[in-house]
Amino acid sequence: MIIAGLSTVVEWYDFTLYLYLATVLSRVFFGGGENALLATLAGFAVSYLMRPLGALVFGHLGDRFGRRYMLLASMLLMTLAMLATALLPTFESIGATAGVLLLLLRCLMAFSVGGEYTGVVAYLLETAPVQRRGLVTSLASAASEVGALLAVALSALTVALLSTAQLDGWGWRIPFFVGAALAGAILLARSTMHESPEFERQQAEGTVPESPIRDTWRHHKAAIARTFAISALGSITYYVGITYVPAFLGSVGQVSESEALWLSTIAAVAVIVVTPLAGALSDRVGRRPMLIALAALSALLPLTMFSVMAGGSTLAIGLAAVVLACLAGGVSAVAAPATAEQFPGEGRLSGLALGVTMATAFFGGATPLLAEVLVRHTGWSSAPGAMIAGVAVLVLPVMWTLRETRPR
Repeated sequence: MIIAGLSTVVEWYDFTLYLYLATVLSRVFFGGGENALLATLAGFAVSYLMRPLGALVFGHLGDRFGRRYMLLASMLLMTLAMLATALLPTFESIGATAGVLLLLLRCLMAFSVGGEYTGVVAYLLETAPVQRRGLVTSLASAASEVGALLAVALSALTVALLSTAQLDGWGWRIPFFVGAALAGAILLARSTMHESPEFERQQAEGTVPESPIRDTWRHHKAAIARTFAISALGSITYYVGITYVPAFLGSVGQVSESEALWLSTIAAVAVIVVTPLAGALSDRVGRRPMLIALAALSALLPLTMFSVMAGGSTLAIGLAAVVLACLAGGVSAVAAPATAEQFPGEGRLSGLALGVTMATAFFGGATPLLAEVLVRHTGWSSAPGAMIAGVAVLVLPVMWTLRETRPR
């Protein structure tokens, strides 16, 4: 379970690393200039579209040939993609082709990551003690924040120790080499994993589906819809309530870049602490009550929190950022077991691919950009909070009608 859960460290290490080094990468691969940063961020958004495709492909592999086989294949691709990124030629060497190669590798990374999180969630759920599924499965979300913290720390250290010329010349490669080494180590450790007991049961009983995606779509449309709704709330609270916050603070000019980085670090630590607590609480009180409460809080709190961050003191801004982070962490923690429990073992990964990853594609990668556009064009600092609240209001009826999936 530990080895499986550690993979989300790599996933979010890469995700955060790319965003924190975006200005450096814009110079190295797109030659700098007025539109270089926009091209770098646009490449990130475009690559996100590969995640649902990767989820479907790896979901089919996991449901058809086993969770262990799928988790090995996805981690191998992640390792190769990060290593290839670290070895890429730059704009200075091959011109605009460098940016194209970077985008292609981002797409490969997004493709491999697409099935990674859902595969880990399914494996943890199926391996955990029945009465501890919420706690154990939520660790996948907590581990992702560990990866984000590693990326922030290494990025900050690399930028601080090197001059701009050194950073653009070779220093930017260091964090990607570290990521490739980390992924390779987890790949080796993952080779020792046992197969999921659930998949072994399917093999013993002869119930392994031959066409898991088709069968899941045919027989579990309502479960896919419920999973999409739960994941929509998880995605919007995370990508707008955590990922976008540093850019928002810089945009409204309330704190310096250094202070925004520290606030993001504190928020990440808060998520690591809150996530397993929320997962464990869902084992005691149930997934449905937790999701109803979290959806209601998501409808009420974000508007106020973004308003505070736009005009409050440094302490108030920090508290508001932590509140948003804890809210997102709570949703992610309960969503992990709740979505996986919507499906039987046969076709579980395919169901998660159709529900979770599709919701992430819609409410994930592009929402920070949309939030920034709304703030700039409307002048309303609480617009990002309104985005979260709007999604929460829409999905609250779904949470209310959920059947309880916590094992009793």
